[in-house]
Amino acid sequence: MNIDFHQRLASVASEIEDVLVTIFDVATDPPVPARLLNAMRYAALGGGKRLRPFLVVETANLLNGDSGAALRAGAAIEFVHVYSLAHDDLPAMDDDDLRRGKPTLHLAFDEATAILAGDTLQTLAFETLSDPATSTDPAMRAELVLLLARAAGGAGMAGGQMLDLEAEGRFSAEVELNAHAIRQLQAMKTGAILSCAVEMGATIGRANAQQYQALLSYGRALGAAFQIADDILDVESSSAELGKATGKDAGRGKGTLVGLWGLGKAKAELARLVDEAVHALALFGEEADILRAAAHFTAERRS
Repeated sequence: MNIDFHQRLASVASEIEDVLVTIFDVATDPPVPARLLNAMRYAALGGGKRLRPFLVVETANLLNGDSGAALRAGAAIEFVHVYSLAHDDLPAMDDDDLRRGKPTLHLAFDEATAILAGDTLQTLAFETLSDPATSTDPAMRAELVLLLARAAGGAGMAGGQMLDLEAEGRFSAEVELNAHAIRQLQAMKTGAILSCAVEMGATIGRANAQQYQALLSYGRALGAAFQIADDILDVESSSAELGKATGKDAGRGKGTLVGLWGLGKAKAELARLVDEAVHALALFGEEADILRAAAHFTAERRS
C-alpha cells in the first residue's frame, strides 16, 4: 500500500479543524458567553497533530466505516484531549507557560476562564457524540459515549493524572515507582485516550470480535509507545522543537521509564512496543499500512 503518512495526517488534521470550527459555530445558538467560547477556540483550534482524531478516522476507514461519524467522533476525542491539556497546564497541576508553541490557556486568558473552558470542552465532547448528527444509530452513539467516558475518567486519564501527582509527592513523601506501576500510570494517563481513539474507529467500522481484539492490542501498544516517546523527547528535545517546556519530568520526580531505566533501555522498550503495535495488525494485511505508519511516527516524532 503506497501511502504518504505525513500528507494523510495533515489532511485529516485539516478535516478535523473544519469540524471543530463547525461545532463551535453551532455553540452560538443558544449563545455561549463570548469570553468562554473564545478561550475554547484558543485551546482547540490552529495547533496540534490531531493524532487521536487521525486514529479514529483511519481505523474506521480501514473497516469502511462512516467517514462523517468518524470525523465527529474524532472532534469529540480532540475536545477531551485539549481540555486535559488546559487543566494540566494550570498552576495547581503542571504549571506550564507554553503549549503548542504559544502561551498556555490560563496565561492567555486567566485561571478561572481556563478551568471553565476545559469543563465546557469536556461536556461538548459528549454532546457531540450523543448528537444524531454523529450517527443515526443510537446504540453506536451510546457505545462511543461509553468508550470516551471510561477512557477519560477515574480509571483512565483523570485517574492517571492523580497517580502522577501522587508520584511527585504532592500529598505525602515522593513515591518511588517500579516499572509495573509506571506502566499502569501511563496506560491510564496517556494510553487510555489513544487506545480509545482506535476503539471508537473500530466501533464506527462495526469490527467483528477478531478485528476488534487486534485493534485493541494495537491501540494499547501504541499508547504505551507514545508516552515513552514523549518522555524521551522531554530529555532530548528543545522547547522550540516541542512547543512546550522540556526537562521538567526529572525535576518534579515524575515516574517515567526513562527516569527509571535511562535512555538506552527506554528506547529499546519503545522499539519493542512499536513492533508489537505493527504485528497486531497482521490480520488486515497491507490495508492497515497507514496505522502501521502511525506507530512508527509515534516513536520517531520530534514534537
